[in-house]
Amino acid sequence: MAPASLLDLIEALPATDGWGPPTTTDTMLNGVPYAPFSKGDKLGRMADWTAGDKSDRGGRQQYQQRYRDQIYGAGGPGGLQSIFNVEGQNEEGSFSLVDRSAPTRGRGFGGRGGAFVRGRGQRGQQRGGRATFTRVDGRGGQRGGYDPRGGRGGRGGRGGRGGWRDYDKPQRNREASVQPKDSWRMLEEIDFNRLSKLNLDTGEGEDLDDYGFLHYYDRAFDKQPGAATSVKKLTNLDRAAYNVTTSADPVIQELAEKDEATIFATDNILSMLMCAPRSVYSWDIVMLKQGNKVFIDKREGSSLDMVTVNENAADAPLEISEGNKDQINSPGALKEEATHINNVFPTQVVIESDSNKLDMSNEHPFYNAAEETDPPASKAYKYRRFDLSLEADENPLYLIVRTELDAVVKNNISGEDQFLTIKALNEFDNKAQGSGGALDWRTKLASQRGAVVATEMKNNSCKLARWTTQSILAKADQMKLGFISRLTPKNTSDHVVLGVLGYKPREFATQMNLNLNNGWAIVRTFVDMVLREKEEDAKYVLVKDPNKPTIRLYQVPRDTFEEEEDEGVGMSVVGEDEE
Repeated sequence: MAPASLLDLIEALPATDGWGPPTTTDTMLNGVPYAPFSKGDKLGRMADWTAGDKSDRGGRQQYQQRYRDQIYGAGGPGGLQSIFNVEGQNEEGSFSLVDRSAPTRGRGFGGRGGAFVRGRGQRGQQRGGRATFTRVDGRGGQRGGYDPRGGRGGRGGRGGRGGWRDYDKPQRNREASVQPKDSWRMLEEIDFNRLSKLNLDTGEGEDLDDYGFLHYYDRAFDKQPGAATSVKKLTNLDRAAYNVTTSADPVIQELAEKDEATIFATDNILSMLMCAPRSVYSWDIVMLKQGNKVFIDKREGSSLDMVTVNENAADAPLEISEGNKDQINSPGALKEEATHINNVFPTQVVIESDSNKLDMSNEHPFYNAAEETDPPASKAYKYRRFDLSLEADENPLYLIVRTELDAVVKNNISGEDQFLTIKALNEFDNKAQGSGGALDWRTKLASQRGAVVATEMKNNSCKLARWTTQSILAKADQMKLGFISRLTPKNTSDHVVLGVLGYKPREFATQMNLNLNNGWAIVRTFVDMVLREKEEDAKYVLVKDPNKPTIRLYQVPRDTFEEEEDEGVGMSVVGEDEE
């Protein structure tokens, strides 16, 4: 019998039944999950437990691996590993590792620390009026972006003192300045990386009116800063000072009735919003919308009135709950101490004389001699208007801000009056935790003045940026910075003045890489969000996240915070004992 040919054998096979393993779509075998396969796939391994942990490689290998994983579920998202890992992820998600040991400071390597963020270009992220703003860095990404832990980061920056041990530091968990409630509706959440790219040119602004009076500055405080012969004791003088918010200012109310502008604010509140990308601690701002007008306001007891200490330091002061055993050097205690110093220091460096003072065009808007027992502090209020309009706007958008000046001084050459703002930096203990690597002012202020100021710029970037912004808004000719130190490191009630340095606000802003056009763009961004809402009479709250570089905008009920506010205009007596 002749052997059958191959063709005859193929034709003899059944037409309906196939051969080999049956094709199936099941992913379970006796209750155990397994990865489906393809008959055409080259089976090179039975199981690969490490495929998801290996870094991707380029070229053909990456393409084949991704293509196979997506089709057959052999690994990657939704594949074999994710099936086995679901239970483990659910269990481990509720656990966190807490390190109670004191954080160690590694040796830094410039701006390449733990605060580096991978960024993409800001493509199409701006909405509404923000789309017309030009960007500071048109290349996108994080190059030259601000590192909130210390100065400017990015390429070539001298940002936070990050090092190879930064990943091992415990995460700070700060509390929010105000807790959002269930009745609050979040409208927008914006991270600082987006805000830092905005730019809006506004110009110098114009003066509308001025109130109050100014005493002349005592030039004796300018002699040899840091020298032993220049040290003076900080004295407490009882003077009536006022911290009136935007909506309670009678002058602003009158300007609003005259329809002089759309946006109204004070320099203290406005500077916080303009310097928001530099902030680390949580804060909140209230925005009141009444018709077509927006009042940038604050609530009673707001943290905006407090002066922070070493907010931007790489090892900022620890809270008591975080293991800080030195209560006088906790953030809350340092804020109260710095605020008290900044209240009494401007009254000490002026020469009080009723016959030799500079009166503004109008009397003090808040002082009432019939009710007050203490004389008013030297203060001038200038109401200035800025144009925030864009080319695409149909109607101009003006902002009026109440600015403050602290003293006046005669120019040595021309003899003209020059306006001053007076602020104070305070040293608590250069060897304590949270000092941020500060130098000893008593020994270094005279010989290494530049290093002392540069360290303060790094550790107090947000505070100094706000002071500089306020000086520029007020069109001050000079900003005086006093250097105040404790009499002894453990004594928080007695202080000495080591010296005073003067700077031109514009030049100081350049040294700090402070861009006011970016600040104006941030203000315009949030004002556009509020004006875009349909409600004619509404209240909004801006809240800085306590642990992330993020700002959230909420719409809140109209009576929010009103039960916390007391009657009055917020007068305080400078020189009162804070303890």
